[in-house]
Amino acid sequence: MNFFYNSGIAFMRMGIKLASVRHKKARLMVQGQADTFQYLKEHLDGESQYIWMHVSSLGEFEQGRPLIEKIKAEHPEQRIVLTFFSPSGYEVRKDYDKADAVCYLPFDTPGNARRFLDLVRPSMAIFVKYEFWGNYLSELKRREVPTYIISAIFRPGQSFFKPWGGMFRKMLGCFTHFYVQNEESRQLLEGIGINAVTVAGDTRFDRVAHVREQAKDFPVIEKMTQECPFTLVMGSSWPPDEDIVIPYFNAHPGMKLIIAPHEFDRERLDALLARLKRKAGLYSTTRAEEAHELDCLVIDCFGILSSVYRYGQMAYIGGGFGSGIHNVNEAAVYGIPVVFGPKYGKFLEAKELIAAGGGFSVRNSEEFAQIMDTLTTSAEKLKSSSRIAGDYIQSHLGATDKIYGELFG
Repeated sequence: MNFFYNSGIAFMRMGIKLASVRHKKARLMVQGQADTFQYLKEHLDGESQYIWMHVSSLGEFEQGRPLIEKIKAEHPEQRIVLTFFSPSGYEVRKDYDKADAVCYLPFDTPGNARRFLDLVRPSMAIFVKYEFWGNYLSELKRREVPTYIISAIFRPGQSFFKPWGGMFRKMLGCFTHFYVQNEESRQLLEGIGINAVTVAGDTRFDRVAHVREQAKDFPVIEKMTQECPFTLVMGSSWPPDEDIVIPYFNAHPGMKLIIAPHEFDRERLDALLARLKRKAGLYSTTRAEEAHELDCLVIDCFGILSSVYRYGQMAYIGGGFGSGIHNVNEAAVYGIPVVFGPKYGKFLEAKELIAAGGGFSVRNSEEFAQIMDTLTTSAEKLKSSSRIAGDYIQSHLGATDKIYGELFG
């Protein structure tokens, strides 16, 4: 890549190193990247070729996961290296047993790209959704490694489609084939001369359907919710989300609430519990025999939210007052309507759920209260929105099989 791109990567690297002095996530990233090459030397045999899949964080991992598991089910002899950029993905899935090696991806410098690929010796490279690292892509192309991106989605405002975006369009030219979520993405790529594109859909739909089939039972949550006709599950919430939901919950004794905050350190949990004016408890310290007494349960552990949604009649998905909403499909797959904040523009599934009537966006507590009042007082409207949400997920299954079929025949 050119001088300006590499300078940008150098500044990003420097910024994260400086931030690591105070911020745990940045520190984890710096330490993890420093260990990557030694880790690969210890975990790869130096002779085999590997399928390399790269994801940014946890959400992208959930998109790539169905394809990894399909590959391993059909070809267990295939070896897979999985890399993350973000600590929020790596720290949760570093022990993922379907990959033969899991590590951070070192910063995108020419030297790191060459060194990484020398160790991995990829037979193919698969990027998920948004990952575009110029030096890695250029080196893959130079080595003639088939390179794909799956569940990708493109928008007109992205740099690739601007008059000054030649450097970014050059990155796209390194891919062998694009598997995009929708027709608009295909047309945008066609408009800049890229035609090796298949509209395959989003593999996250296949993932959430599989999760629903394997959903776990939680006696504590079942005891808490079984005698209440309406439970709201608030997943991956941030304080601005809770500013909207908690006052409504405090004022409506006929409902129960499950909160799974996106982060749950001690200070965060104490602040959250202090805002709840009805009886609440932490999942980790609540016994099943006392759970029925609670009005609110706060989930203070990782890995169970995707199953917890099954206990709700409605879900609120957090993140819509920050950088963007979290996974709405995880909840909608259970056939329940989803509510979220206003920053959902980058998420096709959110737009389509709103258009169909299975999703709702709110900008403030008044709009949230209006939707809650409507759905909790009309069984027919709640039933209709729930059916629409479930049908939407079912109608979008199959992306994994389509991509796998093209890559592996």
